[in-house]
Amino acid sequence: EVQLVESGGGLVQPGGSLRLSCAASGFSFSSSWMSWVRQAPGKGLEWVSTISFSGATTSDAVSVKGRFTISRDNAKNTLYLQMNSLKTEDTDVYYCATNRNGATRGQGTQVTVSS
Repeated sequence: EVQLVESGGGLVQPGGSLRLSCAASGFSFSSSWMSWVRQAPGKGLEWVSTISFSGATTSDAVSVKGRFTISRDNAKNTLYLQMNSLKTEDTDVYYCATNRNGATRGQGTQVTVSS
């Protein structure tokens, strides 16, 4: 059974930083492309970033490019999202997922950017 457990969310001021983590189990993490997606209340899922199984290839949504960095540690079965220069519009629930559409994702972690 695929299990994805996100952590690291919280309340941060605009311009601040957070690092999200996702502990993965129940599947071959080191052979899987992984993604982060996010969702605001009442809205659909929005793709954020994707990383290849080796970590050599990444891609980011235009809205986060240059501010967010996706990475992974295959030895620890863990996915990360370093979020810098946070904006109020980054306030969402963030999920790690085994695909870009977020069909298989964890329970999420809340990120709130507010002064």
